[in-house]
Amino acid sequence: MDFTNMNVLVVGVGISGNAVAKVVKKMGAEVTLSDSKAEADIKYDLQELRDIGIKLALGKQDNSLLDRVDMVILSPAVPVRVPLVQEAYKRNIKVTTEVEVAYKLAKSPILAVTGTNGKTTTVTLLGQLMRTRYPNAGVGGNIGIPLCEEVLKAGEDSCTVAEISSYQMEASSEFNPHVAVVLNVTPDHVVRHGSLEVYQQMKEKMFANQSPEDYLVLNYDDPKTRGMAERAKGQVFFFSRQEILKEGAFLAEGWLTISWQGQVCKLCRADELKIKGGHNIENALAAAAAAFLGGVRIPKIGEVLKAFEPVEHRIEPVATVNGVPYYNDSKATNTDSAIKALESFDSHLILIAGGDDKHTDLTEFMTLVKAKVDELILVGDATERFKEAALANGYEAEHIHEAGYSMEKAVEIAHNISGIPQTVLLSPACASFDMYTGFEERGRDFKRLVKDLLK
Repeated sequence: MDFTNMNVLVVGVGISGNAVAKVVKKMGAEVTLSDSKAEADIKYDLQELRDIGIKLALGKQDNSLLDRVDMVILSPAVPVRVPLVQEAYKRNIKVTTEVEVAYKLAKSPILAVTGTNGKTTTVTLLGQLMRTRYPNAGVGGNIGIPLCEEVLKAGEDSCTVAEISSYQMEASSEFNPHVAVVLNVTPDHVVRHGSLEVYQQMKEKMFANQSPEDYLVLNYDDPKTRGMAERAKGQVFFFSRQEILKEGAFLAEGWLTISWQGQVCKLCRADELKIKGGHNIENALAAAAAAFLGGVRIPKIGEVLKAFEPVEHRIEPVATVNGVPYYNDSKATNTDSAIKALESFDSHLILIAGGDDKHTDLTEFMTLVKAKVDELILVGDATERFKEAALANGYEAEHIHEAGYSMEKAVEIAHNISGIPQTVLLSPACASFDMYTGFEERGRDFKRLVKDLLK
């Protein structure tokens, strides 16, 4: 992809926007980086961008930004419905995304993973698997590392593993991974996309450009993803925790197993995995399937699966205080993800939940809360709605505690009321933006407060 003398407008200051602006600038483009926020409201240091000659247009965005522009590149946080982007379409200006630029720049295959839940664990595990064959394999995308930088580092005779969100696919039209993985589809980001159907369409765009030489790894146990096989252009490879498949990756008599073109290979036992919960067996099967299709040898797959440690913020062990284990599951930003966390434990949980409410249905979540949670501690904007839903589901008011907008108070309450054999779990079922810049900051704050209890 030749950017020499192109006039490029990057919309959205952030990890992806800043990175792609620098990449295309170094490749010869004239670059303007625009954001609707004023500079005082932007948390990133913009001096490096200025130093290499990138123009900044911050604050109010008007259509004059598009004058003489050859290409618009959107950061994931920028919806296509914003007026500036709609005007670009009207002017027939090419609108694309950072991940699509990365795809065009890549000199080796991309293995991409999407889904509502489990992406980060699967991508991190798949990255470790692929590095047993390609030491320079990149890992980037929605995981918080710009994909355009990773494909350039990977270079030729390698590969890049990408975590892909629905936001990143919204303005993409040509992205085409050699191996695409769809883990699951459950209600999320409906505010951004308008409906669950459109959200699913964004997920399916990730494999829309595949050919028969490519592979599509799908969750057989999820009806929505299983149905995607009907629209697949590549070779479909299912994975399942519930069914023994004639071909695919599956769980059989406690063994993670791959069957493909007449060969059946055992990888490792499920109880040898260090990552907790049935959903992580699914993540391991998906990563193993993609790695197998990417050329990693079976013995290596088993070795990596058994050695893989939990990902930060996903049912992550933090510490044991007075015999009570504390787990950080801050990445559970929706009810489906929190449900999977609750299912990973037997009972006697003290659950810290709440935050920036996504207003999804709470019925299934609160049914599990009633069955497994001894004490419910609520924080943030979602407190009142979560409390009402818990009470409506028969959860007793005396076991509901409110910590306001203070994680410190939530941890203090948990510490004061917990005892053996209970477990304290932060699994918010909400985004974090009412109190934090992201789930990472929330999780690290929780871990800091828990570790302070040991002092």
